[in-house]
Amino acid sequence: MSDLSKRAGDLAEATHEAVVSLKIDQLERDKNVLEADLARPEIWADAATASEKSQKLAQLIQRMQPWRELEKKARDIVELLELSDATLEGELSDQLKAAEQAYQQLRHELLFNGSYDDHDAIVSLHAGAGGVDAMDWAAMLLRMYTRWAEANDMKAELLDQSSGEEAGIKSATLSIKGSYAYGKLRGEHGVHRLVRLSPFNADNLRQTSFAMVEVLPEIDSPEEVTIDEKELKIDVYRASGHGGQSVNTTDSAVRITHLPTGIVVAIQNERSQLQNKATAMSILRSKLAQLQLEQHAASLAEIKGPTKEAAWGNQIRNYVLHPYTLVKDTRTKYEERDAQAVLGGKIDGFITSYLEANT
Repeated sequence: MSDLSKRAGDLAEATHEAVVSLKIDQLERDKNVLEADLARPEIWADAATASEKSQKLAQLIQRMQPWRELEKKARDIVELLELSDATLEGELSDQLKAAEQAYQQLRHELLFNGSYDDHDAIVSLHAGAGGVDAMDWAAMLLRMYTRWAEANDMKAELLDQSSGEEAGIKSATLSIKGSYAYGKLRGEHGVHRLVRLSPFNADNLRQTSFAMVEVLPEIDSPEEVTIDEKELKIDVYRASGHGGQSVNTTDSAVRITHLPTGIVVAIQNERSQLQNKATAMSILRSKLAQLQLEQHAASLAEIKGPTKEAAWGNQIRNYVLHPYTLVKDTRTKYEERDAQAVLGGKIDGFITSYLEANT
């Protein structure tokens, strides 16, 4: 029983430390506030607000409940072992083993220790050097992240997209909502390089293409990142579709420029001007929050603009489809031989290796 008691004690201590580190008590208080809000009949008069609060409540429960259950389980096992009842040893040994396995699965969340790791994510993709191949490559990456989100029970929503003239996309912005979405995806931020036989070249020559992936924490609450309205230049214009064809008969597209940093966010979905402005402001706040993290700035006033690390040619990952297949991260050296599986959304190995190397 002494070995079991030690293991149970170690598990209870480790679980308690994790609960403190992950601020589960605060999450529980947030959950109670949301439950109280949703219990008020008048809140359901605004379906959008009620739906948003319901989704946040579900996410909080998903994050905190497994830890609360494990914490109670470990405490119960410790207390039962203190009774020194030998007849319980076999049953408690099985329970302890199951609890230890549950802890190993949950402890992955301890890697998410960044300021915004618990936020949803905004993923922007931009075709780089490589012409049509690069635009096709950006579209392939968009599909990869969408598939990854679906496989991880996350919600992926396309916020904006600019199609290429011949194929692929020039750029796209994707919102990914789910538990620790930004924490899991922040290591994807950077230049991604593809090497393959070009399907757009008559001679089927080997082509190298680049695409920029920008991962931002989704900042919905204005109080998280306060922006002075005087520092913004807001333009409205008529949205256009593929080949310049008008897709809107009103000036609903919105372009916001943050004058101190020169950051520009443009949204031209089929939504109203008000909705496009709200989306653009959310993305701008997210960009500023990301820059503040990268530059270790104490305030927005210290931010100098986008850093040079996002320049082309500084790839974080190589995807080789010819003459062999290999996907390799240049930072962690983690690699996968099944390139098609990776492009189909199997990127968890890259995510975990990055988090373990940067925690």
